[in-house]
Amino acid sequence: MSGETASGETASGEITSGETASGETLGRYEPAPPCTLVIFGAAGDLTKRLITPALYNLTLAGMLPDGFRIIGLDLADLSDAAWRDALADMLREFVAKGRTELARSDMDQAAWSSLAARMQYMRGDFSNPEFYGALASRLAEQENGGGNRLFYLAVADRFFGPIVEQLGAAGLTRQEEDGPWRRVVIEKPFGHDLPSAIALNQRIAKVLTEDQIYRMDHFLGKETVQNIMMLRFGNGAFENLWNRLHVDHVQITAAERVGVERRGKFYDQTGALRDMVPNHVLQLLAVTAMEPPVSFDADAVRAEKAKVLQAVHGLEAGEAALRNTVRGQYGAGDGSVAYREEPDVDTNSVTETYVAAKLMVDNWRWGGVPFYLRTGKHLKLRKTEIVLQFRAPPFALFRDTPTETLASNRLVLHIQPNEGISLHFNAKNPGPAVQASGVRMDFRYGDFFSEAPSTGYETLLYDVMIGDATLFQRADFVEAGWRVVQPVLDAWGATRPADFPNYPSFSQGPAAADALLRRDGRAWRALS
Repeated sequence: MSGETASGETASGEITSGETASGETLGRYEPAPPCTLVIFGAAGDLTKRLITPALYNLTLAGMLPDGFRIIGLDLADLSDAAWRDALADMLREFVAKGRTELARSDMDQAAWSSLAARMQYMRGDFSNPEFYGALASRLAEQENGGGNRLFYLAVADRFFGPIVEQLGAAGLTRQEEDGPWRRVVIEKPFGHDLPSAIALNQRIAKVLTEDQIYRMDHFLGKETVQNIMMLRFGNGAFENLWNRLHVDHVQITAAERVGVERRGKFYDQTGALRDMVPNHVLQLLAVTAMEPPVSFDADAVRAEKAKVLQAVHGLEAGEAALRNTVRGQYGAGDGSVAYREEPDVDTNSVTETYVAAKLMVDNWRWGGVPFYLRTGKHLKLRKTEIVLQFRAPPFALFRDTPTETLASNRLVLHIQPNEGISLHFNAKNPGPAVQASGVRMDFRYGDFFSEAPSTGYETLLYDVMIGDATLFQRADFVEAGWRVVQPVLDAWGATRPADFPNYPSFSQGPAAADALLRRDGRAWRALS
């Protein structure tokens, strides 16, 4: 996790360092070391929608070094100029429509020109060994800054193993001690079940060392996700309450309003469980439930995250997997078609577009505290959040007052779309009677800090270039995540849901998900 600038206040409220009274951050990151970024899949959607906007933002922030170069690789027959123009058109459109979270409302032409001048395109077939020889020659011609190389695999997962093997065979990943570094970024999905994840780890480990592999999960680029560790471990007021003695249960929600869009063919073979839970959702679980690491060193942080998944239970094979999970599929609603009517989706599909689960983290801190997870498409609104619901206070003091109930305190970590933290607690209503009402205190990043939210990839790309692997998945975490969900995949594969579709589009989700919590005397925080 790239370094932060500390700030604080004196007892009188004067700002001591790190920020001005207007909230403008004074600290600045140093530019990353020079390197050549090689993008496999340079004409694809990921490069256009996320990688290029992130590089543009890094350019605006002055975080790319003078010796930074980009070589884009793809099968499409494009010139350098045509590739750059296509990226510029997409970037300009997204900025104008506000579809990305870029810092400016209009594209900064000087920043784009600076970035575009570093970009070259190379056409080729990733399956052809001769292509990698040509790439090596191009790198030798264009390389500067000591020869550091960053290979970004923005391609379908079936290409991960073959590309890494071809890079190794061409000598492009060879890294000498104290010499130029070689790093490879791999996007999700990292496997489609436990056996395939283990096989992929073993395959790339024959070519790369673990410190060369950066498994990307863009959720961890969100400021609030990173701030969870600061909130917990930098504030005694919260960490002292972050355990089974004070927390009744935890809810983790990753709700999407969009459907499958143009990804019907991919999604119908994948489903919500594979697409979201082993990576995004379990990452949020791990950073919420982890023990304090001995330092913010990447291996120390990632070791604690892996321990959380190793302690998960409640989704064991067979009846437990079915009892503690809910699957759903959206139907028509509010002018939208049902999932089975989406392009490239089987009209009799039993692929889930919604998942809810109850699991336990079987360790000293969290023993007896249920964690409820849910994620789905075509839900009421887009929201990713973590809710710590604290235990209800004793009511005896209020038994002779007009107060009928006391709401449980909640700490809500808002991850997207509006990043921030809110605390829900009870306060006395004005007047002579002792009567309580629930109130909340809100912290929003956009209100306090002048820097606009990012796409989430800026921090991650910068961290790869400086060699900080804290926010990336290690092999043991990937496999531990698949071990959690594999019994559910097996149980669902052996049974066919009879009630699909079982929730209307743009609703709260299936009724069975509400029942999952209701049997424990609890309820989901409403999507509102």
